[in-house]
Amino acid sequence: MKISRTLLGLLTLGLAVNVVQAYPLDGYQTTGIRRLEAGHLAALGQLRGPFQPAGALLPTEYVQLRLTDHPDLDVPRPDGDFTRQVLALFSNERERYGIAVLDLSNPDQPRYAEYRGDRRQNVASIGKIVVALALFQALADIYPNNIEARKQILRETLVTADNYITSDHHKVHLWDSQTRTVSHRPLRIGDQASLWEYLDWMLSASSNAAAAMVMKHAMLLVQFGKNYPVSQSIADRLFSETDRGKLGDLFDKTFHHPVTRNGLDLRQLRQGSFFTKYGKRQMPGSESYGTARELVRYLLRLEQGRLVDAFSSREIKRLLYATERRIRYASSPALFDAAVYFKSGSFYKCRPESHFVCKKYRGNVRNYMNSIAIIESPVGKPRLHYLVGLISNVLYKNSAVDHQTLATRIHRLIEAAHNSEPAPQDNLPARLPIGENLIGYEQRRTERLLIARIQAELIKLGYKIGTVDGILGNSTSAAIEHFQQQHELEVDGKISEALLNLLKETTQALQLPTDAELLDHLMGQ
Repeated sequence: MKISRTLLGLLTLGLAVNVVQAYPLDGYQTTGIRRLEAGHLAALGQLRGPFQPAGALLPTEYVQLRLTDHPDLDVPRPDGDFTRQVLALFSNERERYGIAVLDLSNPDQPRYAEYRGDRRQNVASIGKIVVALALFQALADIYPNNIEARKQILRETLVTADNYITSDHHKVHLWDSQTRTVSHRPLRIGDQASLWEYLDWMLSASSNAAAAMVMKHAMLLVQFGKNYPVSQSIADRLFSETDRGKLGDLFDKTFHHPVTRNGLDLRQLRQGSFFTKYGKRQMPGSESYGTARELVRYLLRLEQGRLVDAFSSREIKRLLYATERRIRYASSPALFDAAVYFKSGSFYKCRPESHFVCKKYRGNVRNYMNSIAIIESPVGKPRLHYLVGLISNVLYKNSAVDHQTLATRIHRLIEAAHNSEPAPQDNLPARLPIGENLIGYEQRRTERLLIARIQAELIKLGYKIGTVDGILGNSTSAAIEHFQQQHELEVDGKISEALLNLLKETTQALQLPTDAELLDHLMGQ
């Protein structure tokens, strides 16, 4: 079989193009990240935009660190029973996974499951969390007691894309406030934005080009301190005229020292090179890798405010908050009403093989998929709080779907372990606050409650629609249509207050559950 060089290149190496946008949607005024303005307007119904799940609609002020009062907590020894339960979720080929799950729903009694937690592999774009740590460490070293100065650097430093962005296919969101339009394209040489916006592009769109520019500027921060930002000519001289050995030392000081300074193990988490081909050629590099255990430890220290300091930890968490299209692990339907703080990275490689067609995330030589996630469920008033580090290399299998499936199973497992716990504070049901304080969600909250009440009545009448979840799925629509037909109504499967009233009349001998009781069933089964 003959394969052209171009086709062989496509078959041989695969990098993900799907992206998940991050940072709370109301963060534009604080950060200057322009795409957030478009997302915020769309969530409010003032601009056409993608549908956002409830879990993506937290305001900035509600994205906070959850373990600052547990500063001494570390990843505990694996719990045997919990580990066996997690392992039971895997269908086969366990030896090709590494997983760590830390259930912090009761932080005074954490539960930890681990399997091959020290298995190392290239975690691809997850390595960008190391770059974020390095940048915030550099800012804190220069301005240890001046948060506003750090914010000013992030917001006002103008970064111009140069040759280091070559080459990258990941698209970023570009918002034009004058025309009120959003475009999506890879970064180009000459593109300008704030350092904060480049950080967002690096973590949300997973842009390798943006990561290259953030890495350059992190090194400039370490080199020049309070004299940063420096002119383009001074920056160019540093990277073109400095001895490669000294550049390697600067790279090490910028990206490796912060890992160990923040209590992490460089033998288990390391970003050893730039993310672009040009950057790799220009800068001395080394191996990059991570383990499930150390990735969870990173997330734990973030939640404690121990990555640099509380400000830095909180900003990294906000930069990881999934607020637009959810992919891979984060796309699990079980996480619809959860706040998800997420990063993933994939790397697959194929070779010609009889009866095999190379596809995205289905490598037959290498099929790395890596996910980290902080889950707070339900959004707003979480009852469940857990951290996940998952790495895999299962050949031929669609690894994106695999991680999505495992996300659902892990969430249901943790739900089952806490399903008898009461609501922690007010009269809101334990399982779902259903939209309190969420951006632009009040109308959808009202609609979901109406659907839930209709579902409860349909169940009383014997309709087999599953559980009360406030979602107008096929079974609920079909039941409504059947009820409408039986009562000689227009058969459209739509919800309305009139429909609810007629259902109540039909179930007149039965008592409708209270709103709180109905909400307590939502997403709970």
